[in-house]
Amino acid sequence: MLTGTSWSYSEQQAGPCCFLYPKQRRAHIATEPRVNERIRAKTVRVVAPDGSQIGLKELDEALWLAQQLDLDLVEVAPGSDPPVCRLMDYGKYKYEQSVKAREGRKKSTRTVIKEVKFKTKIDGHDFDTKVRRAAEFLEDGHKIKAVVMFFGREITHPDRGRALLDRMVADLEGIALVESPARLDGRNMTMVLVPDKVGLKARAKAAAEAERAEAAAEDAAQAEPEAERARQDAEEIEPAAGTDQAAQEEDHAETEDSQGSQSPVQSDRDGQTAASPAGDESPQSGEVQPA
Repeated sequence: MLTGTSWSYSEQQAGPCCFLYPKQRRAHIATEPRVNERIRAKTVRVVAPDGSQIGLKELDEALWLAQQLDLDLVEVAPGSDPPVCRLMDYGKYKYEQSVKAREGRKKSTRTVIKEVKFKTKIDGHDFDTKVRRAAEFLEDGHKIKAVVMFFGREITHPDRGRALLDRMVADLEGIALVESPARLDGRNMTMVLVPDKVGLKARAKAAAEAERAEAAAEDAAQAEPEAERARQDAEEIEPAAGTDQAAQEEDHAETEDSQGSQSPVQSDRDGQTAASPAGDESPQSGEVQPA
């Protein structure tokens, strides 16, 4: 049983919603439009699914039209006179809206404020470590709240805290922008930094170019020994090719010499063969020619 809550007659007769607290029920009713028989107006302005105007219709007639088209009559503008109702598939509409909301939540980046605290007597190494950590937060898209804590009578020297914060801003140049300048907040001095999107993009581009240059240098260093080995192999192959060519020329010269030595002998043989018929016609020795 709920205590301390005043209920009216209409609230008690609200059906299943009566189990909700009044604020919860009001929020529920505010977020959910009236559909079909829940519409209270007697006359409504009906809009077609494609957005065209159908005109003023009695509620019963509009419900009949929605039933004939197998659609729902949804009150999209209850504050108008008369209210504007649209013919649509309300279940499909709710599903599409939930999908859009889910996609919007995925794309939206929630900004988180990370806090980095300093003491006025912090040494250089710890300061550099905290600044590097702040740079990582900024590169991830988070805001930074830098806090300088004053202890005891250190609060009488706020310039020391301001100097620390100015030094931090100088170290984070190109990464962060000052959203809220340094100011005293009780015994602390605070400053809010946000990511410098332009500077971070330039740094990312420079890092990518440096990485590409390094990769090209490594490729060149690996290609140089291979080129040297190829040159040495070419030098070894060139003398062998010269030796083979010289041997071929020598063999060719020997072949020509042998052919030249055989040519005179063949010429002599041919001359003797040609002279022998003429000798047969001449008178042999011991034969007497008639007078």
